[in-house]
Amino acid sequence: MNLSDFDYHLPPESIAVAPARPRDSARLLHVGATLTDHTVRDLPSLLRPGDLLVVNDTKVIPAQLAAMRGAAKIGITLDRRLDSGSWRVLLRNAKRVRAGDVLVIDPEFSAEVLEVLEGGAALLRFVADNFYAALARSGALALPPYIARPEGITAQDASDYQTMFAAHEGAVAAPTAGLHFTPELLAALQERGVETTRVTLHVGAGTFLPVRVEDVTQHKMHAERGFVTAETAAKINATRAAGGRIIPVGTTALRLIESAAGEGGAVHEFNGETDIFILPGYRFKIADLLFTNFHLPKSTLLMLVSAFAGVERIHTAYAHAIASGYRFYSYGDACLLERA
Repeated sequence: MNLSDFDYHLPPESIAVAPARPRDSARLLHVGATLTDHTVRDLPSLLRPGDLLVVNDTKVIPAQLAAMRGAAKIGITLDRRLDSGSWRVLLRNAKRVRAGDVLVIDPEFSAEVLEVLEGGAALLRFVADNFYAALARSGALALPPYIARPEGITAQDASDYQTMFAAHEGAVAAPTAGLHFTPELLAALQERGVETTRVTLHVGAGTFLPVRVEDVTQHKMHAERGFVTAETAAKINATRAAGGRIIPVGTTALRLIESAAGEGGAVHEFNGETDIFILPGYRFKIADLLFTNFHLPKSTLLMLVSAFAGVERIHTAYAHAIASGYRFYSYGDACLLERA
């Protein structure tokens, strides 16, 4: 499989720079044996009583920091928290940084460089009375590069780029399929007999990194920290046993439950890192449908949805979406994919 197999042309005007308002008024493309156009509010009618939605309840943190090492400006983007309490980060101006350096973010917030890694990455130990309070004070949201904010991130973005499920701090980027959900939509799903359960996958900075190899099987997937509770695992397994379908809300929830599944198809409690890379040919153990956004050309997420729904079906669906004026990427419209 070549990187060029997962390419397509998207007109710049198709990239959403703000979400639909209200959130559940976004368009929804149902991709099955045929393509049908809906809105997200139609989701209950597309699902069955007994189905189970799996949502990601990670909370986005202001993960971009500006620091000084002496007179040198160093940009820091948080990636993931390690069990030791230190953080793996990506640095801008990384060549100016050495192990043992202290990076000063503000008078009460600094970071010691524990190790400089390849590719502009590093391990940092932050020093602050309250780390997340310091982040809120000095950090900025790490919006995807295709959402232009020449005058800076707005207060509206801080609200827009957080799902209604957000509970556990740690994500650099939002699990964007969850951005479409509202209390009204959840109530309609519940009335339909569709239940919801939660997992946590802290989306890392690696989600923004491009694939740089033509042979995609040689790509090294970034690791992300995830949690599936015993209660959630039991609910997924019980739903499957009763004939209900498992529907991850977003590629993050899908990757996590597939990581937590054994060869026999049962989901187990999970607490650890996953770097699962799903390509066409992968045999899905848990997910029956997938609710997700439209993904970037040549991205690992486009490879994942192509594995799920079929390469040709995704090509056809994306061509239809572009021709029909759907809005793409993080703040864009959604699709409901049937598994091939």
